[in-house]
Amino acid sequence: MHQQLTAKSRLFLKTALRGALSLVPAALGLILALGCGSALSADSAPVLRAGAAAVDVTPREFPINMPGGFSENLAQGAHDPLHARALVLDDGKTMLAMVVVDNLGVAREVCDEAKRLAADRCGIAPEKILVASTHTHSAPASSAGAYRKLLVEGIAESIVKAHAALRPAQVGAAAHPLPEEVFNRRWYLKPGKMAPNPFGEMDQVKMNPGTSPDVIDRPAGPTDPDVTVLSVQEAKSRKPLALLGSYSLHYVGGTPRAMVSADYYGEFARLMPSRLRGGEEFVAMMANGTSGDINNIPFLVTRPPRETFEQIRIVARKAADAAWFASTAIESHRSDVRLGMLQREVTLRIRRPTAEQVKRAEAVLAVTDEAERAKLPGLAEAYARRTLSLAKAEETLSAQVQAVRIGDLAVCTLPFETFVEIGLELKRRSPFPRTMVLGIANGYNGYLPTPEQHKLGGYETWLGTNRVQLDASVVLTDNLLEMLGELKK
Repeated sequence: MHQQLTAKSRLFLKTALRGALSLVPAALGLILALGCGSALSADSAPVLRAGAAAVDVTPREFPINMPGGFSENLAQGAHDPLHARALVLDDGKTMLAMVVVDNLGVAREVCDEAKRLAADRCGIAPEKILVASTHTHSAPASSAGAYRKLLVEGIAESIVKAHAALRPAQVGAAAHPLPEEVFNRRWYLKPGKMAPNPFGEMDQVKMNPGTSPDVIDRPAGPTDPDVTVLSVQEAKSRKPLALLGSYSLHYVGGTPRAMVSADYYGEFARLMPSRLRGGEEFVAMMANGTSGDINNIPFLVTRPPRETFEQIRIVARKAADAAWFASTAIESHRSDVRLGMLQREVTLRIRRPTAEQVKRAEAVLAVTDEAERAKLPGLAEAYARRTLSLAKAEETLSAQVQAVRIGDLAVCTLPFETFVEIGLELKRRSPFPRTMVLGIANGYNGYLPTPEQHKLGGYETWLGTNRVQLDASVVLTDNLLEMLGELKK
């Protein structure tokens, strides 16, 4: 009986078989598509995703020391918060993170620890993470006791949160000049106005020489007037997601005494949402460019007195305006951009004091008579100690440099307070249409003058302020230009 089929059953089987056969071409097409997925994605344009986040890294316990000078400077509280602000980008092949931290200079070991922690939590490779410091002078040392743990956690958390916020995005970059707030702080003086430096020698130029026309003659170098921005929007709504800015200004100062502050970098981040009409998730960050010889003092000009924090608000407002003008100059935001990031460890020689310099340093520190000590040049004892410290230091230093590609924008990093001439040269010789250069990134190793500026002397070139070989800027610039060339291919 089971071998006999009714007419109705035979019709049902025919219909089912016909339907199954009709699915075969579609199934084969799906299998072929899956098998060729990598080839198709290799030929198709990348689709960008982006996410941003800000995490509060203000110290929880006071008092706490704020470095940046030659004497202890204890903060008793916070005037405004410090943050770690992160931007994560992903084009499907490369995922990278860029973090800007309100700190004088996050130490290399702290950066590395935070990168490893973030990598463990969200999978971004440590060598694809950039950590830059704003160089505010009113923040705790990155390695200061319990604050180190808070800072490491904060940097890592900002990356993890930005990664979790990834969504389809588009980017664009531009620049707008703001020349009236950047001034080269190294000046030639009028004849007979130069005093001996801490080593008892005569420099040709002086840092921050005052504003008297009877004393100062002319600046010893240029400035970089541009506020350069990377603008990030949601792909569909074009809603602002993030903005990364860079300006070659050391910091502003004039913060409340004995108070932690993010300086103008924090105020810029606070203002930008109103400029771009960004929502609660919008994150703005201002990074320090190449400002080793640049500050906010208008030499030869008398500025009216300012109340505490007023000059910070003025500069932040102007920088936010310039960033807005730059963003409006972007012809189009694009999502079909290529990402790339290269990292190198460059070995540099540590500057060694001569036997004569060591002997003089020992003699300076041996002076005990108060009257004789008063005759020593300013900071002589501080630099005598630095000289003896360098005499015992390791022979080399590993400087981490990074080159990033975000479509037609390049970003270069240097772990130094980098002279503006170096940033201008990198921008001029870069194979990319627009280049952003960040100093004090992935560690802090003192000042980086050019060989030409070394010849002039001055604070930034002194043994102990500068710690690496005199042509280090040339070595690092050559490496970065080579890396940019690789990214451009």
